[in-house]
Amino acid sequence: MNNTTKDQIITALEEWMKENEYSANEFAAKSGVPSNYLSYMRRNIYFINASGKDVEIDDKYFRMICDTIDFDPDNKVAWTPRQTPQFMQMISYLTDAKNFGYTNIIIGGTGSGKTYCTDIFIKQNPKDVFKITVGSLDTITDLLDKIGIAMRLPLAGSPSKKLRTITKEILKLKLDGRNPMIIWDESEYLKQATLCNIKELHDNLYGKCALILIGTNQLIAKIEKLKNKNAAGMPQFYRRVKYGIRELKPIDTRFKEFLTSIADRELKRFLQTECENYGELHDALLPAMREAERLNEPLTENLVRKVLDLPKLATI
Repeated sequence: MNNTTKDQIITALEEWMKENEYSANEFAAKSGVPSNYLSYMRRNIYFINASGKDVEIDDKYFRMICDTIDFDPDNKVAWTPRQTPQFMQMISYLTDAKNFGYTNIIIGGTGSGKTYCTDIFIKQNPKDVFKITVGSLDTITDLLDKIGIAMRLPLAGSPSKKLRTITKEILKLKLDGRNPMIIWDESEYLKQATLCNIKELHDNLYGKCALILIGTNQLIAKIEKLKNKNAAGMPQFYRRVKYGIRELKPIDTRFKEFLTSIADRELKRFLQTECENYGELHDALLPAMREAERLNEPLTENLVRKVLDLPKLATI
């Protein structure tokens, strides 16, 4: 990485810190870049003195800055956010929840952009939004540890003690005038015991911290099944979230927000036939868009087929 690129990264960093009101210490904690390295880098000094020798600061720290501020110095072709109905719903639900400390369950179909929209919201609100992705094998301890990592909060002891530590830190943030938010993505994988933990967080933090569960309709089916079986804590959990359930509109598989800039009509028809949701459309189009730029060729159905290793159209 040359110094011109490093200068661009640091310029972007300074703009980001100013826009998001981040101190140097806050950014060091968020990014993982050592504060002493960050101090040198912000002065456009890209080496440190170690044992009497000047040692160049490793490129990985510049990449860590790029990851944190979502900056691409290579200016590669990127997926542009489209204001689909689902996007607008997600941003509205997340904004209201963060401002007022709501507990919401957001339900949407696979590939409707739930994770993508959430990540954009987090980029727009980098302070005090803590997202974790639920895994199918995660236990209570696993998920509490994930929250601790997201919050950069050391946790120790039993799950109950960890939960109290998290609650105490969230309340501290609120007293400091912040609007904290915890998001569980892929929440259909949550187990009964963890849902009960979220109920406990709700009871202690409602109005002070937004609690968001994001998933497919499998999550609602699981919650209702556990409630109907009178599983421990589940009727109480359902009572608290019943009127916080938000469902996203069905996906428009004509993809009108995405295909307006594509000139090749055959490509449009191909994508509308082959792709079932926004996620599949992204996976089919983005690599082909980058290949089209690399080759300086138009984006066509045959180019997309080539990139996806599908048979080309027969020529007459």
